[in-house]
Amino acid sequence: MRSYGEELIEQGRQQGLQQGRLRGRAESLLQILAVRGVQVDEEAKQRILTCTDVATLDRWFARALNANTLSDILEELAS
Repeated sequence: MRSYGEELIEQGRQQGLQQGRLRGRAESLLQILAVRGVQVDEEAKQRILTCTDVATLDRWFARALNANTLSDILEELAS
């Protein structure tokens, strides 16, 4: 059985791993955009880097593979 302190340490470790995964996904997205020649302004860059929803990052990542403009990637499609 773990102590309360060990539980807190584990929670912090898990949060750190999640933040690292999100940051890595966001940086990969920015790298794809750079290679494809899609211009990313500072506002959009910060929007990508501060996104904390993995589903949104995954959606943007998939769109970035074929999109020609930043709005094709970041604009939410009507349902």
